[in-house]
Amino acid sequence: MFECGRWAVAPSVRCRGDPSDRYFGRYDQRMTESAVFTAELTRWRDTALSICDAADRMALAGFRRDLKVSTKPDRTLVTEVDRAIERMIRSRLKTEFPGCGIVGEEEGTESAGASICWYVDPIDATNNFVRGIPVFATLLAVAVEGELQLGVVSAPALRERWAAWRGGAAWRGSERISVSKVATIEESQLLYGSRRDDVRSGLMPAFDVTMDAAWRTRGFGDFWGYMLVAEGAAEAMIETGAHPWDWAAPLVIVEEAGGRFTTASGERRIDGPSAVATNGLIHNDLLRRLGGVSPP
Repeated sequence: MFECGRWAVAPSVRCRGDPSDRYFGRYDQRMTESAVFTAELTRWRDTALSICDAADRMALAGFRRDLKVSTKPDRTLVTEVDRAIERMIRSRLKTEFPGCGIVGEEEGTESAGASICWYVDPIDATNNFVRGIPVFATLLAVAVEGELQLGVVSAPALRERWAAWRGGAAWRGSERISVSKVATIEESQLLYGSRRDDVRSGLMPAFDVTMDAAWRTRGFGDFWGYMLVAEGAAEAMIETGAHPWDWAAPLVIVEEAGGRFTTASGERRIDGPSAVATNGLIHNDLLRRLGGVSPP
């Protein structure tokens, strides 16, 4: 069912029903209890936080400095700092958790088939990092048999860190966070990563119409959009074209804050072509509208 590097949701949390039901709420609720012992979750959490302390120092040491920057085949940027942070994280994880799987942005997958798998994005929003924009973060998450258990997002230039674990709620620093209680699209603040990419993807044929119906829209992309949803500062974050390491930690944090995280077609997964994270209250309506189904 699960291979490291290939996300597969356990059957108990898949969307069920025939295809005509995909927008209409046949969604199994998020996992509310951890599948692992509290002591193990605590160890993962403490290790992830310690790793992020080190990653923060490395990122800030390179931020707004003269860096060696390369362009990857997908036209995204990577710096020497991205690579150094990921090497550090992999070394720490393999020391602390021998035999664990690792899926990372810069160095690929290790130990395919491991039941415990870490997702690593050394610097999410590298383009921001390169241009001197302080909205970037290290993302870490761990899954057991395909079900994500813990997520940490650490944004040192913003002096912010978010964390969540199953049954432990979602936190920004020492403050517990939760999604908003806004219940309609017309009252919602909707965020997105790239209008161009979202529209060109063809996955959301009514993207512009849906945005026009909202109270306010902003292009707060990358990890930050998801954290704003988890904090209750926005009602939805919409994105296409990212990867499991981009979406693993945000999924846990949004869900533990009380929200929902699916693809635009309603599947709860992080290896799909799109992501829609919401406060839960507007989720079904938002999926319907993005798909071109008019509101009742």
